[in-house]
Amino acid sequence: MLGDTTSRGGRARRALILVENLSVPFDRRVWQECTTLRDAGWEVHVICPRGSKRDTEAETEIDGVRIHRYPLQAATGGPAGYLREYGAALWHTVRLARKVGPVHVVHACNPPDLLFLPALLMKRRGARFVFDQHDLVPELYLSRFDRGKDLLYRAVCALERWTYRAADVVLATNESYRDVALRRGGRRPEDVFVVRSAPDTDRFQPVPPEPELKRGKPHLLCYLGVMGPQDGVDYALRALAKLRDELGRTDWHAVFVGGGDTFDAMVELSRQLGLSEQVQFTGRVPDADLVRYLSTADVCLSPDPRNPLNDVSTMNKVLEYMVMGRPIVSFDLREARVSAGDAAVYAPANDESEFARLIAQLLDDPEKRTLMGKIGQERINGPLSWRNSQRSLLDAYAAACRDPRSSGSPDQPGRRPRR
Repeated sequence: MLGDTTSRGGRARRALILVENLSVPFDRRVWQECTTLRDAGWEVHVICPRGSKRDTEAETEIDGVRIHRYPLQAATGGPAGYLREYGAALWHTVRLARKVGPVHVVHACNPPDLLFLPALLMKRRGARFVFDQHDLVPELYLSRFDRGKDLLYRAVCALERWTYRAADVVLATNESYRDVALRRGGRRPEDVFVVRSAPDTDRFQPVPPEPELKRGKPHLLCYLGVMGPQDGVDYALRALAKLRDELGRTDWHAVFVGGGDTFDAMVELSRQLGLSEQVQFTGRVPDADLVRYLSTADVCLSPDPRNPLNDVSTMNKVLEYMVMGRPIVSFDLREARVSAGDAAVYAPANDESEFARLIAQLLDDPEKRTLMGKIGQERINGPLSWRNSQRSLLDAYAAACRDPRSSGSPDQPGRRPRR
């Protein structure tokens, strides 16, 4: 554990967390890290983009965490759009970091793998750098854009290497990511800490099911999560069409909760497949409504196809299904099995017909659904508990602050070391 979290002057040590991909506290992993550090005695600041419908204040303090937000237009129009987005994010991040002032630790959460640039500026003033690798960006690039290992792919690989080199410690979301940090990043084992994402068990508590959410059908199927090109919502929709057409099952209603780049395209695909009457798209919903849907669902869907990113990534939706005691149908991905174990059944990678068959099988077996739900809850409250990740996070901060390779004194942020 970290031990003393006060500087020599008696003030709490200061951590600055940088996020570009989501607003905070909407980013649940980052928010859990913030509150863990706060409870350990750290003064926590966050720099992140503003949300469109929530997290809209430019500056706020929530539960003792100070959040500084900047306006950001999401990328459109290919690589040029991403350059504009990331350039604006970096400018705002540096601007707000100057406002926050000296810190003991700068904690950067990817994507993109560009936040090492403002982190390096803060390292020159004595801060330690913690790299929190949420995504493997080279694999994300291959999985999302279908451009192969072109010049941009080589560029994102270089950015990842520079980020690894700049970091004092690395946080990996699972053992697969840790292996990449060791093998591809050249990091020492003692520099890499696995901090698994885990749902907040206080926030996710089942409530009595509401049969009216099933729209008059015996069963409810539920998808929760982002809808991007690599997230497999199209696979789920085609599997539901096969459930209807190949297996003759119309005894279900399905709800897709969440938003993202492909939301409109998925609504249109549902229409083209003739599923509009049986499939409901809610967009993002308040937590209370999310809990209602998950508490009523008979089967939850994790249709992420096998690709270079998904096979080694931990899916937050799988963990959230598990904490709510829901059985899961997933494609057979390495880290999906690590997370869910026997709380899920697994179709061969990207096999939509088998995915549909497994849904039908679970709909016909309520006892198995109940058993799988209990297994999932036991895993979330045991080996996958956030309590374990809290210990690893604080150990990582302790290692960063005592790392002799970093410049400056962690007790005096902003002062250069004596030569």
